[in-house]
Order: sequence, then structure tokens, then C-alpha cells
Amino acid sequence: MASERQEQGTEQTAEVILQLVQRLGTELHPTRTAAATATLDSLLDRELGFDSLGRVELLARIERALDISLPEQVLATAETPRDLLRAAQQAVAPVGPGAPSPALKPALREEIGETPDDAGTLIEVLDWHVRAHPARPHIYLITETGAEEEISYAALQQGAGAVAAGLRERDLRPGQTVAIMLPTGRDYFHSFYGVLLAGGIPVPIYPPMRVSQIEEHLRRHARILANAGAAFLITFAEAKPVARLLRLQVEGLRTVVNVAELAVAATPVSGLKPGPTTASPVQPQDIAMLQYTSGSTGNPKGVILTHANLLANIRAMGAAAQARSTDVFVSWMPLYHDMGLIGAWLGSLYHAIPLVVMSPLTFLTRPERWFRAIHRHRATLSGAPNFGYELCLRRIQDRDIEGLDLSSWRMAFNGAEPVSPDTITRFCERFARYGFRQETMAPVYGLAESSVGLAFPPPGRAPIIDRVRREPFMREGRALPAGADDTNALRFVACGRPLPGHQIRVIDGTGHEVAEREEGRLEFQGPSVTSGYFRNPEQTQRLFHDGWLDSGDLAYMAGGDVYLTGRVKDVIIHAGRNIYPHELEEAVGNIAGIRKGCVAVFGSTDPASATEKLVVLAETRETGEAERERLHESINAAAMDLTGTLPDDVVLAPPHAVLKTSSGKVRRAASRELYERGVIGTPSPAPWRQYAHLLRAGVLPQLRRTLRALGALLYAVYAWTLFWLLAPPVWIAVALLPRPSWSLGVIRAAARWLQRLSGTPLRMEGIENLPRGPCVIVANHASYLDGIILTAVLPGTFSFVAKREFAAHPVARVFLRHIGAEYVERFDLARGAEDARLLARTAQRGQRLVFFPEGTFTRSTGLLPFHLGAFIAAAEAGVPVVPVTIRGTRSILRDGQWLPRRGTIGVTVGPALQPEGSDWPAAVALRDAARAEILRHCGEPDLA
Repeated sequence: MASERQEQGTEQTAEVILQLVQRLGTELHPTRTAAATATLDSLLDRELGFDSLGRVELLARIERALDISLPEQVLATAETPRDLLRAAQQAVAPVGPGAPSPALKPALREEIGETPDDAGTLIEVLDWHVRAHPARPHIYLITETGAEEEISYAALQQGAGAVAAGLRERDLRPGQTVAIMLPTGRDYFHSFYGVLLAGGIPVPIYPPMRVSQIEEHLRRHARILANAGAAFLITFAEAKPVARLLRLQVEGLRTVVNVAELAVAATPVSGLKPGPTTASPVQPQDIAMLQYTSGSTGNPKGVILTHANLLANIRAMGAAAQARSTDVFVSWMPLYHDMGLIGAWLGSLYHAIPLVVMSPLTFLTRPERWFRAIHRHRATLSGAPNFGYELCLRRIQDRDIEGLDLSSWRMAFNGAEPVSPDTITRFCERFARYGFRQETMAPVYGLAESSVGLAFPPPGRAPIIDRVRREPFMREGRALPAGADDTNALRFVACGRPLPGHQIRVIDGTGHEVAEREEGRLEFQGPSVTSGYFRNPEQTQRLFHDGWLDSGDLAYMAGGDVYLTGRVKDVIIHAGRNIYPHELEEAVGNIAGIRKGCVAVFGSTDPASATEKLVVLAETRETGEAERERLHESINAAAMDLTGTLPDDVVLAPPHAVLKTSSGKVRRAASRELYERGVIGTPSPAPWRQYAHLLRAGVLPQLRRTLRALGALLYAVYAWTLFWLLAPPVWIAVALLPRPSWSLGVIRAAARWLQRLSGTPLRMEGIENLPRGPCVIVANHASYLDGIILTAVLPGTFSFVAKREFAAHPVARVFLRHIGAEYVERFDLARGAEDARLLARTAQRGQRLVFFPEGTFTRSTGLLPFHLGAFIAAAEAGVPVVPVTIRGTRSILRDGQWLPRRGTIGVTVGPALQPEGSDWPAAVALRDAARAEILRHCGEPDLA
């Protein structure tokens, strides 16, 4: 009887699983008949079309229907519904509604007063921690069962030392590359540092999602291993037999080994324990690792990252995020990806932040475990690509996280892929009841070529979503703010400001920097920047332009923040518009009969007419003529609604025609290559139609952009012509006039003529705040234009305070002396203090003084720290300080840029600030109050 009941239960479970497989398979592929006729032995991927995320959804439905909790390995091992049935029969009961929250486990919160700031390599960083606190917990490794393994700094070094000794035993030479293909776990941490300790170069590559994919997976990786020149491959036991076959394809790959074999082979030298000693001294400029992107197949690009690059990036990210050893970081991001490897692990290691880490598989199958780990450890830092936050919204039920408290979370980094304004808005709203604050969400920007991070928002700032008018942006690349009633506005998310020590610029097609809210190509500089791609001089040469690295991204800047708008290679110029593929791909994917997520939109150059065609490649299983005609019409309608133009070619292709990377991203360039080779799609249009498209889709847009660039160049020539027509007679008049007030009058008139004739709008506010008597005027400094603008707008007489270096310049000296300028020493402290006292006496005599307290200006957007000289003079003289804010001059003529751009200038005179005493504290109070007022109006970030 018991066996009969068991058999009956098995049949019922099998029926439930098959129904769920058939139902979900039909949802994913509405026209696919295989799902409706699925059996227990149907292949989930090849026959039923379940990708990784489809499997995740299937497992979630099975768990809910059967009220069970499946092991997370099922996602990687199950190939058929029968495999799911076996797993379901062995599953345990889930954590039910109302179950108690996991007990809090406060991680080590001891403040470490210092960090290894003098360390020049990652090896020195680990050495420093082992000397300072060897037993301090470094990693809490969450296993599949939920148990935690603790790894201290000393344990990490000891395990890495064993791996290093094993590699040396196998004759690893200094500078040789070692590929690491391991899942998240203790072996990965030991292997990465073990390679470094042995003098090698780690090359992280991603492991296969399922064991059955190992052969195909390694075949794809052969090009990466060959490009890296990997001598060793450290992998897991199951992959070894197939991995050995790679030796036939990868010249130089001589050893495939796992960590256990390395540890066994390790024979420490007499009197020397496995540890930090390396085969040869490692220098900061030595290569620390090669980072290959997931989509690298045909021509792999391994980003070269030195120890100096990585440490500069880790330190800059730590400063931007205000990282402390009292933080706790929870991560599920894979360790073969720079965000998980550098941002989460190595960043936590450097700052002595306890790292709670789980495998990506755990997150995909149980995303609520991410939240539980944050709650349990009172974590403050964590992050994910945008899809991770979206997965939480779709998969996590309220019952899964009942009683959890996310209020300790202070920065939720969102990067590595385009940040969706909808996702961050819904995530903040959905999980607010669990203590998640809006200001915790932190959209960031980075790329492997900058180690990992490039721009971070300030901690504690809510996400900024910029709404811009669609038409001006698509036609001219101008990000003009949209009105609240504009329902057709485009939305972009602010991804932060450049990390300390790094710079970002946005350039146009001529290579010149654009103004704020103008779209262009994003380039960057900084100590984190790679020197190029490993063994790929051709791609390396394309990477740099005049010392700036080309990100390949399109963006605009506003208020010091960077807004990513797309990829350069993906943007399609069609009928005078910039078409952004991801938006149209999403719309087409929502059409019934089109496979969602299996749409590629790209531009293709027609060889006959040299014009760029807009091509929509969409997968479908429809074969009927009438149904395919309906799909064509629906795609055309979607394209017209979004872009205002019809595509030149709509290709309805069979499943798997749209190529993707390992992470599921559409490979537009590769799909375009297949299209242009004629492997997919329809015959080219007739010649007459191609020529008809010439004006509409090619010549006119290019002509419009050429005219814009030419117009900008002509404007710059015109502006400089105006300046040099006015400058010589003004200088002569100033040199000859006997009174500074007369000289100021000439300069003021010329400045106003220059402003008007150059067509530069000037808005003045708060002039009534300027006292008639003596005062000290302080203004922010962003451009060479600032002095001209202040002369144009400030009434009466005043004296500029200039740096003493100008007194030695023959042309500047004559000019400044005749307008009554005063000088101040910047470098000699004693002389500077004396100058401040002299200026105080000048102010007491009734003279108004104008200071630029930043002392200088840079091309980077932001307000620099203020020097105290102006405020000491005001406090000692007992005169008010008047803060004046200048906006727009940096965009018109930035430091290092000699082609002025069109723009608008604003000047705001703030309320006068009275000194509350004549001593040092009074001067400091004046400085802080004046700087806060200028910062409030300048629209730029605080660089102090």
C-alpha cells in the first residue's frame, strides 16, 4: 500500500511539473508546439527553449505549486522535466509565511584607524592586513545550505600560499598568465591570490552554467585562452577531462589542474612556510590581472590592469563611497566579473570591510537570500546590475522577506549595464516598507578599461532621473529639460560624478568638448585607466585619442553628473535622427508572436548607396503568410511611434538567429555582420529604392552634423576675432589712462560689447545685495572668462586680487597695475599672511576687493576648496563678504580648450555675510558660509 501511495504521489507530482513546463513554455514561445507536447524526457533547452532565466522562473513555479524548496544546484544540473521530478521528490519544506527572520549576526564592526595607503601591490595589501590583524574575519562565505564559512586574512594568505607553492612546483614562470575558471567559493579566493604570490597573472573566465555545457563552453573560451597565452588553467574537477582537450587548440596551455591537486603538490622550501614570498619582486606597474569581457569571442580584448591601476581605483571608489572598516558588504556578483571581483572583493579587502559572499546561482534561485544576508549582517554596502534589482521585483514574494529590515543598507550600487529609471523607481517603492530608503539606490558608471569604477553619486543622494525633450535630443543631441506635462519625454538616469583623480569629457565628432546637456562621445582619464588590450595593438591604438580613453559610450553632462544615453557603435543615424536600439528592441519584443528578448536593431551600410539602413531583426516561429504580414505591420507601427520613421528592412528570422553574449545581451554588431553577409534576411532592395534612401537616410543627416560642426568652428573664429579686435586698443587705453576708475570703465564697456556681439545671453540676479561701501567679493572660478564677466556686471570701482606670479609678466603687469589690482602670494606662507594683512588695510580704506578664492580653475566640473586669504582680510577689516556665483563660463571656454562654444552665462550676487569677529574662527566661518552659498547656486559638485 505504501509503495502504491508513493507511486501515485510520484505520478501526481510528475503531472504538476509537466503542466507547469507546458504552460511556461507556451508563455515563453506562444507559437512553439514543442512545449504543448513536452514529456518528462524533453530537453529543457534545445527542445523546449528554456534559457537560464526561464529555468529560474520554472523552478520558482514548481516550488510554489508543490510547496517545496529545491536545491539551487538543480538550476545547473537539471536537463529534463524528469530531473526536476527527482529533485522535487528529494526536496524539503520551504520557509513558510510568518517564519521568524534569520537571527542577526552583527559582523565585526571594529574601526580600523588606517588602511594600507603605502601599499603598491595587491600582495602588499594582504601582507599589511596579515601583520595588522591576521585573525580578523575577511569573508563570510554562504554555502547552498545557508551555513557560513569564515575566512580570515591569515587563512586567505595561507591558502593562497599553498596554491602558489603548487604552481611553482609545476614551473610557473614570473609573468605567465594563469586562467581561473572556478565558481564562487574558497578555491577561487585562494587561486586568485595564489597566482599573484607565485608571480603569475590571473585571468578570470566565467565557468559554465551547467555541467553539460562544459565542452561547448571551453570551445568558446579557446580564443580567450589563446590570446592570453595562458600556461595554466585552474578549474574544478568535472571540467578537467574536457579542458585537457583545449591543449590541441591553445598553444602554450600545458597544465589543467584543480586547487586540491595544487595544494597536494605544494612542497614548501625548507624553513619557509607558504606565504607572501613571490617568485620575483612584484612592482606597482606590473600586470595584476587581465579582464576579458563576456562577449569576447572572435577577437578577444583582454584589458590590462596593473597593481597601480587597481589600487588607484579601489582607493578612489572608497573615497567616493566613504567606505569604512565598520561597513559590511554583501555580494552575489560573480568573481569573474570586475564588479564582483574588484568592486566587491578587492575593495572590501583593502578597506578591511567584512565581505559576505554567496554564489550567483544562490541569488538567481533565491533572490530573497540576498536580502536575508543584508538583514542578518546589518550590511551597509551591496550592488548588482540593473537586472538583479528587476529580478527581485519579479521573484521575491512578501512572505519570503517578512520581518526583514533593510534599513542598514546605505549604498545599493546599480551598474554594469544600462540603469532603468522604471526599475529603480519601482524597487524603491516596493521595498520601502522593509526599510529600504530611496537615497540608498546609487546608479554608478564604470567599465573594465577604468578597472571597474569611473563615476559614483554622492552617498545619501536620491537617484536623479532627467526628463528631456525627445525631438531635440533625437535630432540634435540636445538634452533639453522636458515639461511636467510632456508625456513623450525621454528619461535618463544620473550615474554620478567622476571619481577623485579621474576626469570625464564629452566630445563631438570633431574631437572638441561639447557644452553641458549636449550629447557626445564619453572619454576619460585617470590613474585607473588601462594601458591597453593584451596582445592586441590594433584595438589598443583605437582606444586612445590625445591621451583620453574612448569609452565607446554616448553621454551628456549636467550639473557635474554623467548621463549615459547609449553605445556609439549601436546608435543608428537614420532620416536625420539618432535611433537608440534598446528602446525599439523592447517595443518590438512586446509584440505577440515575436520572441521577447530576441530582437536586434542595428544600422547597416548599404554598399551600393553608402547610406545607413535601419534594420529590425526579430525572431518568430510564425510561418503563415498572413501572420508574418501582421508582424511586419506591427513592427513598422512600433518603429513609427518611437522614432518617427519606418525601418528600411524588417527581417523575421527563425529562433536563435539573433546572436547573444553569455550573459544574454544582444550582440548587435555580430547580428549585423550575418545580415550583411546575406546569411539571414531578405534580398537587398532594388537599386532605385536604395538611391531614394540616399538623401533620406544618409546624406541629409551627415550634412546636418557637418554643418553643425562647421558652425561651431566658425563661431569660435568669430569670437576670437572679436576678442583680438577689442583687446589691443583696450590694453593701450588702460596703459595710458591716469585713473583706475577710468580704466575699469573702458574694460567694462569692452566686456559688454564682447558679450553682446558674441551672442552670449547674460542673466544677472541679486545685484541689490551688493553693498555700496567697502566689502570683499568672492566668486567661483571656472574659466578665463570669469574676470571679463565680473567686470561687465559689477558696478562702481573695485580691485581684483591676483596671484603674485602675474607681477612678473610684462603684459599682465602693466594692465593689472593700471586697474589698481592687488597681489597675494600663494606659495610662501609668511608672505601670504603679510599680503592678507595688507589687503585688510586696503579694505578698511574703503576699497572693494574681488577674490577668486579657489586660486585657480580646472577643466573638471566642480567647486574646488577655498583659500582663506580673502576671509582673513574681511574679518580683520571688519567688512562683509559678498559671495558671487558664475554659471556657464566653464562650458563656453573650458581649461585646455581654445574653441569657445555658444552658451548662456548667469551671475548671482548672494546676500552680504557679516564677520562675527576678527580672529581665525571668524575667517573660517566666513569661508564656509560663502562657499555654501556659491555651491548652492553654481550647479556643480563639491570637489572639496
